[in-house]
Amino acid sequence: MPTPIDILRQTFGYQEFRPHQAEIVDAALAGRDVLAVMPTSAGKSICYQVPALGLDGLTIVVSPLISLMADQVGALRQMG
Repeated sequence: MPTPIDILRQTFGYQEFRPHQAEIVDAALAGRDVLAVMPTSAGKSICYQVPALGLDGLTIVVSPLISLMADQVGALRQMG
């Protein structure tokens, strides 16, 4: 399994996690429940996208914003 930083770099093109992202990603990958409250544009999406790509199985994301979901699904589909 690739490491979270490998997924971040290879899939998303970022070299490093933003503050608190690595801690959140590691907790999710360890199977712990996670609640991350972060401001707009702080990188919350990476916090569930990296674990989703690093684990086998289905990931379900619940979002109250249909336009945000559509944008993120489109971006992930373009990445393959």
